[in-house]
Amino acid sequence: MTRTPWLAGERGDVPGWVLITLMTAGLVVALWALAGPSLGQVFNQAITRVVSF
Repeated sequence: MTRTPWLAGERGDVPGWVLITLMTAGLVVALWALAGPSLGQVFNQAITRVVSF
C-alpha cells in the first residue's frame, strides 16, 4: 500500500484537538451558566412585546 506523498509525514495532533474541543465546550458551558438567565429574561420580554403588539 502506497501513501499519498502529501500525507506521508502527517500523523495529526489528536490530543491537541481533544484539548481544544474540551476547552471550547467548557467555555460555552461557563458562558451559558453566567449569561443564560439574563438571555432568557431578554427573550421572554421580546416575546411578550411581540405578542402584545
